[in-house]
Parts: sequence; structure tokens; C-alpha cells
Amino acid sequence: MYHLTRGMITLLGAAVAGFLVWLATQIGDSSNGGYWAVYGILAGAGLVMALSQLLGGWTKWGLPRLSVNVFLLGFLPVLVAAGWVILATQPDANWIRDHVRGWSNDIGIQGLVTDLGEYVSVLAFGIGLVFGFTFDTSGPNVHGPFGRRRRRAVVPAGGAAPPPEDRPTAREEREAAAQDDAAARDRDRDRETVRSD
Repeated sequence: MYHLTRGMITLLGAAVAGFLVWLATQIGDSSNGGYWAVYGILAGAGLVMALSQLLGGWTKWGLPRLSVNVFLLGFLPVLVAAGWVILATQPDANWIRDHVRGWSNDIGIQGLVTDLGEYVSVLAFGIGLVFGFTFDTSGPNVHGPFGRRRRRAVVPAGGAAPPPEDRPTAREEREAAAQDDAAARDRDRDRETVRSD
């Protein structure tokens, strides 16, 4: 069921992203207003593709959360680099475009900016895609805030079951059992090593 769901959501995401790309072709980008509309829509198409993986169960279902590390180390550098080119290639002269072009010339990257300006649509799509990658899910009933693993509920001595929201899923129970088995094997191996020494 998981693969079917992910496949269907990916197909739906691709269809929506494709529609957004087509929609962007219907808008002229010869003015700054049209330019920002086109590349904003293309960034939205990239975001849709990333979110389709999140919604399709790519990361264990559960509530989405922002990964601060991915946002700071992944998204912000992409936003600055791609955004620099997008700002520099606006069709109409304005304060920001002229300054970005001047700064690019001052630091010797004007040729690079001009070359990358041929692919502004890819850069806009990439900004949306990488922004979507900053989101992840912690999985249902597994992680608390900030992705920290919650402790399992302990069944009281009287045998009463924990509340439903704290009960581990069958998959979590299998994973915990596998971890317990691995730990027991490690302890046995350590004992054998000590005895042989």
C-alpha cells in the first residue's frame, strides 16, 4: 500500500507541477511583473514536487516539521546564489537589478551570472524544490518536538494498557525487538571476548 500511495502522490505532484510549468508559459516575462509571476510559478512547481514526496509517505507519514539544519545549510545558500542570478536578469532596470549587476562585476562573477541567466527557469524551480526539502516528518507517535525520540510507554504492573496515543505501532515494536536482539548479541560477543582473553 505504501508504494502505491507514494507512486500515486508522486504522479499527482508531477501533474500539478506540469500544469504550473504550462501556466508559466502563458505569461509574458518581458516586464518585471510578468518575470516575477513566471518564475514564482516555476518555484511553486518545484515546491509541489518536493511536497508530493512528503505527502506520499516518503518520510514515514506523521506531521511535517521544518528541518532547521536543511533550511540553514541547504536552502539559504541556494536562495542566495539562485536569487542573485534571478535578481540580476530582470528585464527592466531598477535599483536592485542595477546594484546586483554592479556587485557581480565588482567581484568578477558577471560572466557566470550572465551564463546562468540563460537558465533562470531551472534556478527558480530549484529554489522551490530545495525549500520543499527543508520539510520532513517525524513519523506518527515516534518523535516528539524537534525530532527527539519519545520514550515508550511502560505498561503498569496491573497490566493496564497505555493510552492509544502512546502505544507503539507494530512496526515500532518490530524495530525495538530487532534493536534489543542486536544489543543482546553484542553483549554475548563481549562476554565471549572477555572469556577468551
